[in-house]
Amino acid sequence: MNITRNGVLDTLDARYVVDNSDRRVELGDALFNNTNSPALVGKTAWVDSAEPLAYSNHMTRLRGPEGLNGKFLAAQLHHMWATGYFKSILNNHVNQASVSRKALLDTVIVVPPLAEQHRIVAKLDEQLAYIATGMVAVQAALVGSEVLKHQITGGGACGGLDGVDRFPALIEPADVDDGTLPDLPAGWRWRRLGEIADVVGGVTKDSKKQSDPEYTEVPYLRVANVQRGRILLDRVETIRVPAKKAESLRLKVGDVLLNEGGDRDKLGRGWVWEGQIEKCIHQNHVFRARIAGDVLDPRLLAWHANAFGKNWCDRNGKQTVNLASISLRRIKLLPVPVPPRSVQEDLVKSIESRLAEVETARQMAQEVSRQGENLRGALLHAAFTGALVAQDPDDEPASALLDRIRAQRAAGIKPARRKRASRTTAPAAPHASGRPVPSGTQEALPL
Repeated sequence: MNITRNGVLDTLDARYVVDNSDRRVELGDALFNNTNSPALVGKTAWVDSAEPLAYSNHMTRLRGPEGLNGKFLAAQLHHMWATGYFKSILNNHVNQASVSRKALLDTVIVVPPLAEQHRIVAKLDEQLAYIATGMVAVQAALVGSEVLKHQITGGGACGGLDGVDRFPALIEPADVDDGTLPDLPAGWRWRRLGEIADVVGGVTKDSKKQSDPEYTEVPYLRVANVQRGRILLDRVETIRVPAKKAESLRLKVGDVLLNEGGDRDKLGRGWVWEGQIEKCIHQNHVFRARIAGDVLDPRLLAWHANAFGKNWCDRNGKQTVNLASISLRRIKLLPVPVPPRSVQEDLVKSIESRLAEVETARQMAQEVSRQGENLRGALLHAAFTGALVAQDPDDEPASALLDRIRAQRAAGIKPARRKRASRTTAPAAPHASGRPVPSGTQEALPL
């Protein structure tokens, strides 16, 4: 995973080994990922490390001859990965795939004149830097949209969207850590969840009784199905339980589902059941809160649970290695802001309207992200079809370069180790791309 999906060598989380061999990758080499999942086999990066690095057996080091720019080679192989070439020649194994050394070395690549390789690499560095800068901004916008959504829903559920005066509101003390409760608008009250809703745990799967003829099979929701702000139904399992148990746990429209356990991110998150599946129940790691009467709109409870409630559960739940949980007794003590019923409908509409605006902006950012990926692909396609930079008739022909490489190989001359190149920054502005390559000026050579 030190080779990213963008073909960059990322050593921030590099591992260290004791190794007395001299098998290393050095500055200027290309590093090919020969074993991975079928979708990731073939990722390739140019090695820009100042220090020699060891590499795993899931990598193949490629050190080209004089006349083949290592960065040009790495970018071309990575582009071939991105366009699916290596997926077409890989060998499938159990849970992984690989590209053999022979298949890799039989791969045909384009080889322009060396001077043109340098021009292509320089143009790629320049243009890809611009794309990368834009993609960083897009990703920041996408992350920001998620933060803003939680600010809208969490703040809105506590009456903090419209600038009205807010006042301290009290709640009956309990043996939990409520932290600092937000001030509420006039007429609002803090109530414990158990005071306004019937809260129950779910069913535990008993594998020994799954074949009992008195049991009935029903769909049931697990922690993975209950996301923050949505119910994910792409994979819903079934369970066999006593008929009475299934009936007592059957979900109704408007029930709020809250996760009881899982890793820390899953604890307390939830959303409203909308009746998507008939006769559906929930497992023991998911709480169901059924609000009494019309005391509170279920969406307000769910939004509050995903914001204030998430932090509250972290403080009042149990934390173990990679797991977190909270008891039924404690979740019933969750403080919940309850606005006057007369304002709840308008409040929900206001929150949903703002969420729709954020969603529109998020979709725009996602479209820009897709355009950035398409632009990256088009740029690389142009690089390896001769359309990225202009040809120079004074360049040594590729045929002469290939003849020299073949002669070196026949003479048994090994590629020389490269000296470290100085780092340069991208120019201030891009230049226009060159004309398409004339027929016959590029040649192909097996690796």
